[in-house]
Amino acid sequence: MRDDERLLLPLGLGLLVVLLSLAGVVRCQRTPAPELMADMVTGLNGLTNDVARTISSSFSMCIANSEDDWNGAFNYTSDLGFVQDCLNETQGDMARRLCTPKEVEFYFQSLYDKKGEKNLYLHTNINCNRSSWVQGCEPGWACSVGSGPVPIDGNKEKIPPRTSTCRRCCEGFFCPRGLTCMLPCPLGSYCPRATANFTTGLCDPYKYQITPNTTGCGGADTWADFGTTEDMFCPAGYYCPTPTKKRPCTHGHYCRLGSTTEEKCIIKRFCDDNTKNESTAILGACLVGGLFVLLVIIYNCSGQFLTIREKRKARSRENAIQLARQQIKAHEGWKAAKQLARKHVSGMQSHISRTFSRSRRSFRQQPDGLQEAPLFMGQELSDSAAFSAGGTHEISEVNPSVAVDLSSDGGIVAGKDRAAPKGKHRSTNTQIFKYAYGEIEKEKVRQEENKNLTFTGVVAMVTEQQREITRPLLKVEFKHLTLSLGKKKLLRSINGELWPGRVTAVMGPSGAGKTTFLNAVTGKVAGYKVSGSVLVNGRHDNIRSYKKIIGFVPQDDVVHGNLTVEENLWFSAKCRLSATASHRHKVLTVERVIDSLDLQGVRSSLVGTVEKRGISGGQRKRVNVGIEMVMEPSLLILDEPTSGLDSSSSQLLLRALRHEALEGVNVCAVVHQPSYTLYNMFDDLILLAKGGFIVYNGPVKTVEDHFRTLGIHVPERVNPPDHYIDILEGIVKPESGINAKHLPLHWMLCNGYEVPNDMQDELKAMGEQRTYIGSSHGSTPHCLPQVRHAFAVERDRIEQHLSKPKDLSSRRTPGVISQYKYYLGRVTKQRLREARLLSVDFLILGLAGICLGTIAKLSDPTFGMPGYIYTIIAVSLLCKIAALRSFSLERLQYWRERESGMSSLAYFLARDTIDHFSTVVKPIVYLSMFYYFNNPRSSIADNYIVLLALVYCVTGIGYTFAICFNPGSAQLCSALIPVVLTLLSTQKNTPEFLKRLTYAKWALEGFIIVNAKRYPGVWLITRCGLLFNSRFDIHHYRLCILVLFMYGLFFRIVAFAALILLKKR
Repeated sequence: MRDDERLLLPLGLGLLVVLLSLAGVVRCQRTPAPELMADMVTGLNGLTNDVARTISSSFSMCIANSEDDWNGAFNYTSDLGFVQDCLNETQGDMARRLCTPKEVEFYFQSLYDKKGEKNLYLHTNINCNRSSWVQGCEPGWACSVGSGPVPIDGNKEKIPPRTSTCRRCCEGFFCPRGLTCMLPCPLGSYCPRATANFTTGLCDPYKYQITPNTTGCGGADTWADFGTTEDMFCPAGYYCPTPTKKRPCTHGHYCRLGSTTEEKCIIKRFCDDNTKNESTAILGACLVGGLFVLLVIIYNCSGQFLTIREKRKARSRENAIQLARQQIKAHEGWKAAKQLARKHVSGMQSHISRTFSRSRRSFRQQPDGLQEAPLFMGQELSDSAAFSAGGTHEISEVNPSVAVDLSSDGGIVAGKDRAAPKGKHRSTNTQIFKYAYGEIEKEKVRQEENKNLTFTGVVAMVTEQQREITRPLLKVEFKHLTLSLGKKKLLRSINGELWPGRVTAVMGPSGAGKTTFLNAVTGKVAGYKVSGSVLVNGRHDNIRSYKKIIGFVPQDDVVHGNLTVEENLWFSAKCRLSATASHRHKVLTVERVIDSLDLQGVRSSLVGTVEKRGISGGQRKRVNVGIEMVMEPSLLILDEPTSGLDSSSSQLLLRALRHEALEGVNVCAVVHQPSYTLYNMFDDLILLAKGGFIVYNGPVKTVEDHFRTLGIHVPERVNPPDHYIDILEGIVKPESGINAKHLPLHWMLCNGYEVPNDMQDELKAMGEQRTYIGSSHGSTPHCLPQVRHAFAVERDRIEQHLSKPKDLSSRRTPGVISQYKYYLGRVTKQRLREARLLSVDFLILGLAGICLGTIAKLSDPTFGMPGYIYTIIAVSLLCKIAALRSFSLERLQYWRERESGMSSLAYFLARDTIDHFSTVVKPIVYLSMFYYFNNPRSSIADNYIVLLALVYCVTGIGYTFAICFNPGSAQLCSALIPVVLTLLSTQKNTPEFLKRLTYAKWALEGFIIVNAKRYPGVWLITRCGLLFNSRFDIHHYRLCILVLFMYGLFFRIVAFAALILLKKR
């Protein structure tokens, strides 16, 4: 079928429907003269079947439901008066005046030319041509076929001769110019007889010229789209139950253009007589006020829920802390009393032995002495017992359960959980906190008794107390490790070891490659060229396979600013500790880290963001470290953890790291300009020079001996690392005259490492220094035998742990579902704290609905298309920009969590799940404004479904932009893409396949379909014309919704794939 023929189909549909409906009317009506109607009914029955088959096969694109649409256009059963009047007026000749199917086809083919342009006149036919132009050819007039049989069931391929008995078209019917037949007007139209206006020479209201050779006018002349036959439509403010009756709208009702009934107003007093449309702006204003109040409540009370929850938890924690401290205090009193009692018993025994060596007279006085000692001892014991009893009594008043027990020898033993009896609840928060703080206080007591423990001391203490280090030990060795980026070498021939149970400092001047060294050790070398090897426990394993037990603290404080200190630590613990770890163990771990990092005072404070200030910079740095400590790592790497901290905070952090080392953790940290006290808290030192060379790697206690053998002495009152870094920077020149550039070569020669080929020239340039080193090799202990001996001793002590290394992949962290639950809780808290920002989004969306609903007033001929186009652009833009915040703002936090082994799927699904709340609410907010200010005919429920699918779709696109582009580019794309796609989908010259690829086309089609269904009757031809020209199909409503949701799902899959595949830029 040619394009011009397809263009005529929608209009042809309208009149074919007329014929079918008319046939149905004739079957259903009560004919006043059955003998006259019998032949016509028989013929119209056959015509009904023919037209029904034609419409069902060719013209279904604008008919939602054939029965409903036909009844809405031509069901006159409620009032057949105009049909009866026509039968009486034509004296039973009505059937011979009705158009045949061929005449209907001819009429609509003549309305438009091959290019789709409207014709002013119909083509010629057998009845109306240059040689034959009867009166029935004039607009508003019709003729009969004569006295022969009714031609409806006759030859359908020809137009029958119809030139006799020409007269005016009946009221309720229209008679086109150039045809001599008549057709019934659809419901919603008003087709009275035209009246002659002799002033203008036209027939009102149809605007055709007065019929020649007559003094009057005929009936209605044509029915087409609204733009062509506007005067046929029942005017607004009136309703037309039949094509011949026009009634004004009564008070409390409104009547739109082309109405057949009057509609009730929601607020009746705002609808006077002849109201054309209901004014729902007042209702929209009420909703605006309600929305404003709701947003104010959300803005001011969003954080109260979390605050109340935190206060309840804090009360349980404070009770537990008080109980634990009271019990420790009671134990110390009891222990002091026992020591005092032993002291007095020992004194009494010595007193008795001296007494037996005296004279008998003195012996007689012994009972008095013996009476005094017990009294004195009893008095002391009574005081101690009273103190102990008082403390115990005080604890029992708070809570009768005991968290810390006293052993027979006075030691502290943490009370174990008793199995909860059946039918009773599990341990309360207070009981769990009591256990945790009992353990913490016990550790503090032990630390006081064992100060300044080295790793050797730790092993001895472990042996004595029969404790075992539960964490797997990781010894990291790097041999000839070289890292290059292009032609530039960042690290060169690095050799050394990192030992478990020791704290290693990495120092060096700026540009020496300290951070690069940490990345190389932890396997973060994507994009670099790596040579050499990194061994884990002596095996050539990929260190990334151990990422679940490796903690990496980045240089920047990558923490969640909209979470509290405790929430940041707790999330890391829940996701990264073993899935088999009990809740009590997790509480103990988190509370131990909070206590060791001195974060008790700010545990419930928000960390803070750039816009909202939170804790101090030093506290934020400690939280950054604590996130890795709570996951109980075996290897803890820290990049400048003390930068920006004062001396006391740095020492506090180092004490916490040394405590981790006592658990067998391998700790390595980059530090800048440590104080002398802080410097001495490290066990080992790795000193790097510019160019990525190692100058020293060994114990801190022997570093001065090493440099002393090279003629480098540290001046008095100068911090050793500062002096060495100044030499490597070239600021200070050694007194021995040694070249600072040759220090890495001295280290390689001293330890027997192979010198790289590209350094052979520098090796030759060393000259006498090399000879000096070679001659003094046998007599001067500059090759650090002490270091090697110390390493050998410690290696022997942990050999049993390293000889049979555990399966380090055995730590089974929580699965995707469990992590999804944890992420869900975290994102919920973040959204509650960001409720003010969300309320601003809702406010802007509501204002957009008010503006667009007011500006883009509903236009019936276009079915509100301009307003829906603006809606698609505005909602897409606002929702995409809001979706960017879901992933753009937490990119660094996600990369850190992904590197530590957390589930990316759980992260993505949790954020998308919480965003579904906005996806559901935003259409409500927008439509509550737009709908009542624009007042379309479609229901708010139908519009909501389309808008919900649109928001879901554009949110997925926003995710993709946020993940694939930087924030600036993502915002630019979010602003431009909706405008471009919407324009493409509405342009006629855009290829159809390209339109189908744009989500805007499907959204607009969905909006137009739900609105077009509310335009029945006289609007059928207008509906078909609009849908045809826009290439829409009224049956594609579900398809539009499905495509939008599938687009949203597709872009979410793309966004997740990008989240996994795209590396850190």
